[in-house]
Amino acid sequence: MKLRDKVALVTGAGSGIGRAIAQLFAEEGARVVANDVREEAAKETVAAIPSGGCAIQADVADSAQVRAMFAQIDREFGTLDVLVNNAGIGTAGSSGANRDRIRERSDARMAEMLSGQGIQTHWDITQEMSDEAWHRMIAVHLNGTFFCTREALKLMSRRNQGAIINMSSVAALMGLDTVPHYSAAKAGILGFTRAVAREMGSRKIRVNAICPGFIDTPMTQPISPMMRAATVARTPLGRWAEPVEVAKTALFLASDDSAFFTGQWLSPNGGLFIG
Repeated sequence: MKLRDKVALVTGAGSGIGRAIAQLFAEEGARVVANDVREEAAKETVAAIPSGGCAIQADVADSAQVRAMFAQIDREFGTLDVLVNNAGIGTAGSSGANRDRIRERSDARMAEMLSGQGIQTHWDITQEMSDEAWHRMIAVHLNGTFFCTREALKLMSRRNQGAIINMSSVAALMGLDTVPHYSAAKAGILGFTRAVAREMGSRKIRVNAICPGFIDTPMTQPISPMMRAATVARTPLGRWAEPVEVAKTALFLASDDSAFFTGQWLSPNGGLFIG
């Protein structure tokens, strides 16, 4: 019971990695607050936790909604011990036609690569990206991490203790050519993590990040079978990870097992990125 009686907020807990983290934290004794932009999804996560929990609907990209969420946490629990900034999106402002175009280009590039004749199909994603897609990606990932961290620090600073875990990505470490906006947002999260870790060290509030590789979640389902095979081939362990494997990393960073970790990133990626 590594988190016995700890109050833990997990954003984006309605599915995938967030749900796995919320469930594992509860198993380890935490009183879990499950946030999601979809209220029903957050409630489903809480319903699956035998010990129960609190479900709160909020869009982390909206600072007013974030403030209201933390005000509710303060009223109901009076404290916060752990924050996991997990909420995120894979694509933003992309129509089905755009996603289909990316899949088609992905398959074409893979076929060209295997032919040995050189790649003739270009991504052209950055030059075709809309302002809306860029801004929404930054808003959810980077702004959302800031908004939630800002409010969490106000609660954690009362007792000068706490752990914040920011969900970055292997995209921040190596850059992923199909998602330049996602890569930029996740890289920003790493810089933010380091800065806040230095700032909050005197208050004994630890801030770390996780940089997952390819994980089997609803967000990664649109990836084409051919591209999935290509990512598996580039991963030394020869597979994608399950959400619970990321959740176990989050548990380590949330618990006293990582008491001397701050400003760091851990990357469960199967060897896709070795740096």
